[in-house]
Amino acid sequence: MLKFMSLSSGSCGNCYFLSDGRSGLIIDAGVSLRRLKKILQDRGFSLDSFQAVLVTHDHLDHIRHLGAWCKHLGKPVYATQVLHDALATHSFTRDWIAPCRRVLDGGTNLLELLPGLPPEDRPSVHPFIVPHDATQTVGYSIEWHGSRFFLMTDAGRVTDEALELAGRADTVVIESNYDMGMLIGGPYTHQLKMRICKGSGHLSNEECADAVRRLWHPGLRNIFLCHLSENNNTPSLAFEATASALRSIKAEGGLSAKDITNLQTLPRSTPSCIYDFYNYISE
Repeated sequence: MLKFMSLSSGSCGNCYFLSDGRSGLIIDAGVSLRRLKKILQDRGFSLDSFQAVLVTHDHLDHIRHLGAWCKHLGKPVYATQVLHDALATHSFTRDWIAPCRRVLDGGTNLLELLPGLPPEDRPSVHPFIVPHDATQTVGYSIEWHGSRFFLMTDAGRVTDEALELAGRADTVVIESNYDMGMLIGGPYTHQLKMRICKGSGHLSNEECADAVRRLWHPGLRNIFLCHLSENNNTPSLAFEATASALRSIKAEGGLSAKDITNLQTLPRSTPSCIYDFYNYISE
């Protein structure tokens, strides 16, 4: 059984925790070390509860505290070659990243992390390229103890590869960043609005909902909407857009996809509860 928690999900900082109860992974380092320690301890974990960090991209809300983590924790940091080259020169990471550097293959091969664990306990991690205006942005498809976990945040659009990987997952974490009406009618400059909505910025609620219509399958048990904008979205707008998409999909027994798939919005600046994922996959 896997456990999942969002520590923070938004422009104020991004950080996610995935664990099998014995070992764990952190995705992105957008919260301080002190806050990381407190949140984990408040939920019965510790800094020893994770053995590696995965990085999605080099925007500050995802790596702001990575240098401090490397300095004080020394945990392996996994990222693609391109991302690690950027982190090696970034002012927030360059002084401390080198000893923690672990390069992920950016292709289609799965990579087994945490070689000190028995083979059956090791997560398989597959990074995939996501359109976004960072040096490089990746999402992650993770298989662990038979569960398949998919995370894609900060995405200008949904690629065919992302749809294919999400279409095999039992848990999907996907960006639902903005409501188009709020964005266009809001106070941002025209340049910033275009940056957000023109294919290399973020996914709107409707783009997220459309992706869910295309990727949903009967084995999909959990959808978490992440990286909601503070200024251009609300949890209720994001939730309802994807909920409507799920209601439109017919499932067996007269049910809709909404009836059999758990849908949640992740809080922007506070931790979520801990979600338990059971082994849904049968080969």
